[in-house]
Amino acid sequence: MARAICLRLLTMAPKTRAQLAEALRKRDVPDQAAEAVLHRFSELGLINDEAFAEAWVDSRHHGRGLARRALAAELRHRGVDSETVNEAVERLDPERELETARRLVERKLASTRNLDAQARTRRLAGMLARKGYSPGLAFRVIKEALEQEGVEVEDDYP
Repeated sequence: MARAICLRLLTMAPKTRAQLAEALRKRDVPDQAAEAVLHRFSELGLINDEAFAEAWVDSRHHGRGLARRALAAELRHRGVDSETVNEAVERLDPERELETARRLVERKLASTRNLDAQARTRRLAGMLARKGYSPGLAFRVIKEALEQEGVEVEDDYP
């Protein structure tokens, strides 16, 4: 039964060991049987939290523009251990993260043109914060983008 549950879940989408363990717990699979199946699936490479974390970081950064902090939180939420999370997010190149932040601001910039500089900055900073970007990086990218439009930006923005 535990084997069938895990196989069915894994055919739908990749899962972490913790996600599979939780699914087995919810279906009242005895702990010993669940652990045996999870151990065997790990040995066979059907469960691989390292590969899951690496693929998650690539996919969510590329597809959604999420920064390291947001990616780490999502992986922890899925039960990936801290060491694996750190290794996966450290693979994300800081320059790539910066370019992604610039692209996100560029896409959102046009929809803020009818606002004053301070309101635009708040709106863009909020969008980047929700995606896990640090305030320092966010304000640097926003300032660059607004200045390219010829908008004067004060240096004392929060």
